Amino acid sequence: MKTLFNLPKKVIFCNKCVNSNQYPISIPEFKHTTSRKNAKYINFNDDGICDACKQSEIKKKINWEKREAQLFKLLKKFRKSNGEHDCLVPGSGGKDSGFAAHVLKYKYGMNPLTVTWPPILYTKYGKRNFDKCNEVGGFDNITVTPNPKVLKILTKLAILKLLHPFQTFILGQKNLAPYLAQKLGIKLVFYGENEAEYGNPLVDNTKSTRDKSYFAIKNLNKTYLAGVKIEELTSKYKLSLNDLKYYLPLSFDELKNQNTQIHYLGYYLKWDPQEAYYYCSENTGYKARPQRSEGTYSKYISIDDKIDDLHHYTRYIKFGIGRASTDASQEIRNNHISREEGKLLVKRFDGEFPERYFKEIMSYLDIKEEIFHQTCDRFRSPHIWRKIKGKWRLRHTVNEDGTDD
Repeated sequence: MKTLFNLPKKVIFCNKCVNSNQYPISIPEFKHTTSRKNAKYINFNDDGICDACKQSEIKKKINWEKREAQLFKLLKKFRKSNGEHDCLVPGSGGKDSGFAAHVLKYKYGMNPLTVTWPPILYTKYGKRNFDKCNEVGGFDNITVTPNPKVLKILTKLAILKLLHPFQTFILGQKNLAPYLAQKLGIKLVFYGENEAEYGNPLVDNTKSTRDKSYFAIKNLNKTYLAGVKIEELTSKYKLSLNDLKYYLPLSFDELKNQNTQIHYLGYYLKWDPQEAYYYCSENTGYKARPQRSEGTYSKYISIDDKIDDLHHYTRYIKFGIGRASTDASQEIRNNHISREEGKLLVKRFDGEFPERYFKEIMSYLDIKEEIFHQTCDRFRSPHIWRKIKGKWRLRHTVNEDGTDD
């Protein structure tokens, strides 16, 4: 049976969490076709347990005092006493970046500069948390607000060509920190949680990125952005390379002579999203949204952008894994809920359509609602979805109530 995005043909669910082997850990952001030959999905071991769950078991055996000692040694090398910023922390004022910036400044005596690639459409509580984080936490901040015309064009194209509403935000958030570190001469960048938490081999469970090429690009002529070749963006859509610079990684030549080190604080400190939320509630004025996020049961994870909920819905369409599956899997690994509880949460919330901001988003991007739904249907992989009596249903679910279970 045909699969899109190079997805594994057989759907398998983890024996510990509620994620399936369709969970993406590395999707080439600069490719166009749905084949995505270089795409990678979470690995399952012989015992039927995914790499992310294996990593959670590894975390329990780590000597965190020894890891923190390594952190002290690293920070001592970069700490400045002349009032200059000595590290850069990218973030939106959410729980993870707020936690990282606060502990670096107040526990470890660093002088962090926070840098922000803002959400596409701020929620009012997301903007409040951002302002409070800088005010209560006491951080200097640089916010780079992208050209709104360019942002709209690329976000609209990313939805229609890739069904990826968040591509522009993810790329800007990822690329801004190395770019500004180079411009400002700051030699230490700290991201929050290590992506190995989700089974991502790119970071290979290491304290820093395995290869700076993760933040670089080789051949601009072969590069796609928002599902469109760069040369087409410049010719047909009249966008200059200057318009696109924040969405593209630095070149290899630009990185070659850059001595900036990029680290994950989650390698050195035991990372728990719920604990980060509690910490920021006490120390940076962070507040959860007043209602649960659509598609899940949580109120405090990824709440900055109105497009957040739509992004998770499109992941459900493409991979059959909704926001509740992702949240529940993480909480199962951190021993906050059982797998049986997670399965019930998935059954109740996964795939819920994000009505709250949908019309506003479509109006902002000038996309007709019916066009969006038609686009969703084009991106449903046949091995995941089946249409019965005019309604789409999953072939396989963690609760074993899919059409083919």
